[in-house]
Amino acid sequence: MANILILYSTTDGHTLEICHRLKQIIEQNENHVSLHPIDVESNVDIRSFDKIVLGASIRYGKHNKQVYEFIKRRVHILERKPNAFFSVSLVARKPGKNQPENNPYFKKFLKQIPWQPRRLAAFAGKLNYPIYGFWDRQIIRFIMWMTKGPTNPETVVDYTDWGQVESFGRQICQM
Repeated sequence: MANILILYSTTDGHTLEICHRLKQIIEQNENHVSLHPIDVESNVDIRSFDKIVLGASIRYGKHNKQVYEFIKRRVHILERKPNAFFSVSLVARKPGKNQPENNPYFKKFLKQIPWQPRRLAAFAGKLNYPIYGFWDRQIIRFIMWMTKGPTNPETVVDYTDWGQVESFGRQICQM
């Protein structure tokens, strides 16, 4: 039985939903999972865990600045443990973009950090216009229009491939 830490950064809550599904899969395989938000000043002692998983959403082409800072400050600990990273974005809804090697934001992110995660996953996110603020709704509608996605401001679509999430959960167990 492994003690696994899943750290997450979420913009609208969907990355946390994915973390809960991963937790469920991992615990079904007789492991213990602790979920915590990525926080540079966190009191979580990541050294006390057997495996570490980071998950972060992308908004406007970038992960939250705290994700970069967390990795920068703790890269030496991350590298010494079995580890994984997953990214959540709407671009991953497009064919082939749900693979890290084909996702432009994921590739850019990996070039910007000092850590090379051992396991990687890119998950499609959730489009949820009703919960966005006015400006986010307008910007995301414009981006979706440019990428031939839905633009109706009432649209809610979960693009996540939950089978892919479950498969990643099993990979984490095998690390």
